[in-house]
Amino acid sequence: MIGALIRRRAGRWALNGAAAIALLYILTPLIFVTWLAFFRQEIPSFPPEGYSLRWFAAILEQPKFVNGFSLSFRVGALATVIGLALGIPAALCISRFQFKLHAPLSSLLLMPLLVPGVVLGTAMYVFHVTLENGLDVDVLGTFYALVAGHVVIVIPWIVRLVTASLAGVDRTTEEAAQNLGADAWITFRRITLPAIRPGIVAGALFGFVTSFGNLEMSLFLVGPGRTTLPIVILQYLEWKIDPTIAAVSVVQILLIAIVMLITDRYVKLARVV
Repeated sequence: MIGALIRRRAGRWALNGAAAIALLYILTPLIFVTWLAFFRQEIPSFPPEGYSLRWFAAILEQPKFVNGFSLSFRVGALATVIGLALGIPAALCISRFQFKLHAPLSSLLLMPLLVPGVVLGTAMYVFHVTLENGLDVDVLGTFYALVAGHVVIVIPWIVRLVTASLAGVDRTTEEAAQNLGADAWITFRRITLPAIRPGIVAGALFGFVTSFGNLEMSLFLVGPGRTTLPIVILQYLEWKIDPTIAAVSVVQILLIAIVMLITDRYVKLARVV
């Protein structure tokens, strides 16, 4: 019995050790980027000569970073709103109805998560060129074309997480509401919607983060004067390497972390993620 207890304890230590190593491996890039953002010297070198906050102030001195952040935020927010308007009904359709094309439609809605970003960006670029030639209107490189492209990568997150929430909804409560005289809209608004709110919020959050940080597809869709923050960072690195980029990355990490913590405070993301 003592031997079994020792083996069980050793297995628990081994499991915890493996989890700690995996977590450290994931966090190591974030730790080094955060550390680099506070270096005093302009050219990164180890060990650092000292520490300073000057690179965070330097972000505001670069209009392209501010404009890139603004564009990424506006595109991400609008794409998320449109994605919610399309993704929630799609998730309801997949979860509540059985029809001939149910399986292909489910796979199609999740396909952007599997297709490489470069392939997806190329396809969107060709589609926009074809649409522009066919309609004889400006499409390629416009703000709304960029938003339309980002909607494609937002919808799968919303559909996936809302569908997961719908799987945990007790249908008998909806049926009871309808038996008491509630129509379909009232039942959805008062019964279904509160139950799937965590999935909706989680889907919107992950969709926005995916859109905000997207690089591969955005490279094919941006136009003159419309450059998202990830592309600005890439262009900056082509000509100069200093802790400013690390400072920009730290700001992004902090903003995303704050949003996730605030969201989790109200909807408990662990329930659906």
